[in-house]
Amino acid sequence: MLGEYFRLALLCALGVLLIAAAVTDLRARLISNRLNLAVAALAPLWWLACGLPFWPGMAVQLLVGGLVFGLFALLFAMGMMGGGDVKLLGALALWFPWQAVLTLIVLMAVLGGVVTIATVVHHRIAKKPGQPEIPYGVAISLAALWLLGERYLNQFA
Repeated sequence: MLGEYFRLALLCALGVLLIAAAVTDLRARLISNRLNLAVAALAPLWWLACGLPFWPGMAVQLLVGGLVFGLFALLFAMGMMGGGDVKLLGALALWFPWQAVLTLIVLMAVLGGVVTIATVVHHRIAKKPGQPEIPYGVAISLAALWLLGERYLNQFA
């Protein structure tokens, strides 16, 4: 019973961190390293709370996190993503099985399109100079919150 409360507390903490990431990215186009570190640091507690074995479970989670970080770091190097977005995605990949990470990326892409359109429209209506900066942390956070809700909080699925 205590384990269930601990898992729920970890999920709530992750939810709060995701909301904070979305809000700060929307306001300042910044996702802090501390926030990303907190998301990554809570993942091993999640693994332990869920009874994930060290081998191969935790090792696979580290591999998935590293692969996601590396893939999106390439997009950062090409100027397509911000550094905070890349770190947040890598940290979130530590929380979910690889199949769910693929779902996260697809949801993020769809929601990112919506965020991009809304940002461009707002940028043009406000007649701001230059190119708009897309707060992709909003799409990442919404996709992860959606996945959390579906995967861990929806007991009827």
